[in-house]
Amino acid sequence: MTRIAVDAMSGDHGAPVAVEAAIKSLQAHPELEIVLVGDAETLHRQIARHKKANVGERLTVRHASEVVGMSESPARSLRQKKDSSMRVAINVVHNGDAAACVSAGNTGALMATARFVLKTLAGIDRPAIVSPIPSRRGHTLMLDLGANAESTPEQLFQFAVMGAVLAEAVHGVDEPRVGLLNIGAEEIKGNIQIQQAGKLLGDSELNYIGFVEGDDIYIGDVDVVVCDGFVGNVALKTSEGLGKLIAQFLREEFSRNALTRSAAFFAMPVLKAFRRRVDPRQYNGATFIGLQGTVIKSHGDADAIAFASAINVARMEVEQKVPQRIRSLLAHNLGE
Repeated sequence: MTRIAVDAMSGDHGAPVAVEAAIKSLQAHPELEIVLVGDAETLHRQIARHKKANVGERLTVRHASEVVGMSESPARSLRQKKDSSMRVAINVVHNGDAAACVSAGNTGALMATARFVLKTLAGIDRPAIVSPIPSRRGHTLMLDLGANAESTPEQLFQFAVMGAVLAEAVHGVDEPRVGLLNIGAEEIKGNIQIQQAGKLLGDSELNYIGFVEGDDIYIGDVDVVVCDGFVGNVALKTSEGLGKLIAQFLREEFSRNALTRSAAFFAMPVLKAFRRRVDPRQYNGATFIGLQGTVIKSHGDADAIAFASAINVARMEVEQKVPQRIRSLLAHNLGE
């Protein structure tokens, strides 16, 4: 059985969404066990609303008396909220009572707490945030998405190793193609950090294809895109904004007059298929990769479907032993 600890109190919607997502996940995966962490009374009350769930003893509750706010200082939450649902859920992983933690809480607090409690893998300087981005080939894994505003060439190399392992282990990509995000594909482009990282990757046994540009994230022949957290977070937020803009434009154009509203009716099957293809809920669940344990960050505004997607990411990474495989590949490439 795979046991996952779920921080059930954090995020914009808290316990109702976390409990519903946990039950959906248990029903979909009979080999899964979930520990809900948070205020016990609140969680038992929410569980009682799903009387027909029939998940038995695979769903348990671990009490935590505090909650980390979405805008709370990471340092403050780490020092002063040692009984928060976030901290207790990570402690459950550290103590070996669960193999992974999932939280929709404050990103900075979650990263700080996870790094403090679980520590990084040997050979990894800093953990990174990685998530799939929709692309013409299905999706592209991209990291770092905001954990490290600045990164050394060696850290970018470490990100590449971790992304390659994740692409192969969880997403089923054989010999994933790794690209380094740059302002041009030519070898002379980029700053000194990018140039040096490119040399490190070129000398490694990874399937490194060279520099890639921003449009390659979506339409290029690359499986893993590597960058520092500043660039990655800007690219991610730009993508999210563009997606919302396209959706708004479509609504405006199809509701412009009677003729366009009629066209919308006939185009509905195509529009629904398009919506399913780019539905952000199916991509929910960013991995804090590089830790001695599996920690998955759900979007704070996730509904039950999206939160269940994040739980599923945790399940797959545990089953595929992602941290152990990162350690092995990193040692192999460094000749240790």
